[in-house]
Parts: sequence; structure tokens; C-alpha cells
Amino acid sequence: MTTYQIHALPGPLLDEVRRSGRDTSGNPVAHVEASGGEPVRCCLRDAAAGERLILFGYEPVLPAASPYREIGAVFAHAEACDGPASSAGYPADWYGRPQVLRAYDERGWIHPSTRTHDGADPEGQIKAILDHPEVVEIHSRNIAYGCFMFAVTR
Repeated sequence: MTTYQIHALPGPLLDEVRRSGRDTSGNPVAHVEASGGEPVRCCLRDAAAGERLILFGYEPVLPAASPYREIGAVFAHAEACDGPASSAGYPADWYGRPQVLRAYDERGWIHPSTRTHDGADPEGQIKAILDHPEVVEIHSRNIAYGCFMFAVTR
């Protein structure tokens, strides 16, 4: 049986973005009030209407320096939160949400086992990708916008 861990945005990075008000590229973060349903990457759940969020550019760390690095917009709470309820399972609010599961090898290159899923069985899709021993990490990404949702490791 394949076991895996889900990883939200790194706490030290969030602390720095909140403290500095700047993102990965040095751009100012946008402060927004949630309308409800925004995927919040610090605690891996959908925002409730009225929550204070920041929107900023994030570059996920790959297993190695790679030409496949990307920067995209992500939502996080404007103030520190408790983080995800668990790192042992797929985020409950995100079932049913189609995603791209982008697999990476140890070089940080995209692996051919990358696939999309419709949200019905994300765990099965993750486990199928991790059945490829050369896959060391998966990034879940939003299909419509391409932005980073979370990382998966063994």
C-alpha cells in the first residue's frame, strides 16, 4: 500500500510573506476579503465568506533546480492559522474539484505519469502516480488557472 503526505505552503515562507507584504518576485501581496470558496493553501480548505486573505505569487520548491519551475497566484490567510487538519489525506473541501496531478522525478522534471482527475477518486490517482518509483513528488494544480494547490510526497 502506498502511503503519502500532503504538504501545504511552508510556514516560514508564509511568515515572511505576511511580515514583508511581498511575494516570491518582490511584488506586493493583495489583501482581499473572501467571497467564499477560495482555495486557501495554508490550511488546505475553502475559505468562508468574509475571511481575510492574501493573494500572492508563489514558486513551489521542486525536488531539484529545474526548467519546470513555475510561479502562480495562491490564497492564504492574512494572519497565521493552525494549518491543515491533517497531512495524511486528501483535503476534504477539495473532493469533486478537478485537478492536475503533476508528477516530478528527482531532477525536478515532469514525469510522464502526470494526469488530470475529476475529483471523484483523487487518492487512487495519487497512489497510481506514486506506483512509479522514479516519482518523488506530486504537485496538485488547479485545472482552470494552473495554480499550485499542495504537494504530495511519500
